[in-house]
Amino acid sequence: MAARGANGDFDRKWKCGQNLSIEEGNCDNGVFRHIRQGNGSETVSGPNFGGLPMALCVSMATYEWSILLMGRPLRENGRLRPKKAGVRKMKNSSAILAALAATLIAATLQVQIQAQERPMPRIVQKDGRYALFVDDAPFLILGTEDLTMGQWTTSPDVWPNIEHMQANTVEVSIYWEQLEPQLDQFDFTMVDRLVSEARQHNVHLVLLWFGMYYNGHQHYTPDWVKLDPVRYPHALNREGEAVDNLSPFASTTLEADKAAFTALMRHLKETDPQRTVIMIQVENETGNWESVRDFSPAAQKLFEAPVPPGVLKAMPALSTSDSPDWQQAYGSNADEYFNAWAVASYVGQVAAAGKAVYPLPMDANCALRDPLRPGPPGIEGPASGRYESGGPTDNVIPIWKAAAPAIDIEAPDIYRGDPASYLKDLELYHRDDNPLYVAETGGTGNARFFFSALNLQTLGFSPFGAADDSQKDAEPWAMNYRLIGPIQREIARLNFEGKLKAVAEPPHIDFFQGGDVPNLTQTMSFDGWDAVVSYGVSRDGAVGWNPTPEGRALVAQVGDNEFLVTGYFSHVDFWPAGTEQQRKTQLIEHETKLVPASLIDGKWLHRQYVHVEQGTEDNGTYKFLRILSGSDLNSGIDFDDKPIVLRVKLNTY
Repeated sequence: MAARGANGDFDRKWKCGQNLSIEEGNCDNGVFRHIRQGNGSETVSGPNFGGLPMALCVSMATYEWSILLMGRPLRENGRLRPKKAGVRKMKNSSAILAALAATLIAATLQVQIQAQERPMPRIVQKDGRYALFVDDAPFLILGTEDLTMGQWTTSPDVWPNIEHMQANTVEVSIYWEQLEPQLDQFDFTMVDRLVSEARQHNVHLVLLWFGMYYNGHQHYTPDWVKLDPVRYPHALNREGEAVDNLSPFASTTLEADKAAFTALMRHLKETDPQRTVIMIQVENETGNWESVRDFSPAAQKLFEAPVPPGVLKAMPALSTSDSPDWQQAYGSNADEYFNAWAVASYVGQVAAAGKAVYPLPMDANCALRDPLRPGPPGIEGPASGRYESGGPTDNVIPIWKAAAPAIDIEAPDIYRGDPASYLKDLELYHRDDNPLYVAETGGTGNARFFFSALNLQTLGFSPFGAADDSQKDAEPWAMNYRLIGPIQREIARLNFEGKLKAVAEPPHIDFFQGGDVPNLTQTMSFDGWDAVVSYGVSRDGAVGWNPTPEGRALVAQVGDNEFLVTGYFSHVDFWPAGTEQQRKTQLIEHETKLVPASLIDGKWLHRQYVHVEQGTEDNGTYKFLRILSGSDLNSGIDFDDKPIVLRVKLNTY
């Protein structure tokens, strides 16, 4: 992202131009009518005009007036030209429309509020495993994060695409600048519309609070915050220059952020007894890109003070002193650890204030560092492996847990193209003190890793912008939800009970480096049985493989010798595995002739399929479809690109 606006040299001091807000609309009889709010990236590098007619109202910090920019295609000989009449009428028109919309939505919500109040969503931990409970039962988020964000009203394809994906949850951002355009004046129009539309389409929402932090910047703060850097000061870099972020040590900023966030939570409490909103993300990809930490006088004073005891307990110090300062305690990591504590403390206080009003589960998402080859934190400009300093990266999760106990989940945003790094990120955020929740992900080649996340008891999975892609582009994600969606509640329950395992096809490294076709078998062990997975479709015991790695498989034990089995582009078979005691006291040999067999206690036990049937769930009711037998099961079970779920009963002879 660009770190600076347009610069001008005035009185030998550099000043940065700042786009306060960018609003798209159209002119109707000289009146500017609002369509959408510009997003963060547009306020960084300025608006671009493409091939569509577009009108933007841009407010800037270095001017006391607004400019209405009109853009049309060059073939129409369009040009930029201010329209003062449109500017003067814009505010009155927007206010009237907003008031009318708010009145209509409020009337609708008043009827809905009379509905029966549902149980509060909550995070439950049991036997080392976590689940998100919705309606008092484990719930698996089959999500997508909406890419249109503030453009929601101009994207008619969003809901059809969400339905095509069979997503049950949508992540949507709520901008502080839209919620509180004037100090202490709140506008819940967008919130109410999102909740109402989500109910109409029978999906849940995870709201993303874009307060002070957005991707290491402060682009979604209100104009009245951006225009008053004295009251809401920026963080300073090591040279004492202001960076494009606010200081986490400014109590004025913290109190303003808390006030807006608690207003949002209070509104949800009053208007959402159905619990359409099941979780809140507090801020977005927090931290700093332009400086490893804030070097303001207030920050430096705390940096030189003793490290808080809670942090020392969570992250043991290098120093033997009873009360070391940050430099003494953490040496070369001191700046980064200090910033993690500062940012986590800020976010934690915002979250705690909101939870005190309405205690929904809350997460903090993270722009990750490379888990295998991390670079420097908080460095401006190109640097191999650089990452945002201060957010809940894997190396500072203990500090976040200590400083922000109101945050239930530190959640990774995973966009790795490297499978090894992707899988490592999943492992790093699946902790005894942290449930795994993939808040954002991307790259359709990573769709199969949804199954890897399920193997780590993920609470959910949310591809970024998938609902805004064409249905063809979103198909790899939709395949997952089409398969798991009908049995999502059963999958969530089995995972919480520790009865489910899943795998994704590993990369074909050996083959693509000129070697032999790789051995792509993976084994999942259960009570009495091993489920062995290979990839590609096989026939008569011959192991196939996929040209590109896209296979995935899931097996869950639902009873003695009974399993739920599903997958794509994979082959699943079962081997007798003996009891836990037998596995400990002897080497169990496996052999495949006509059917898999294992040598246990000196006897060969052969796998036998007693009963295999395909079924589906319809509104929570199981429906039988067909029985598989004979040639269907000679060498195990094959899955292609069709969404098939099987119930398997086994025996030995």
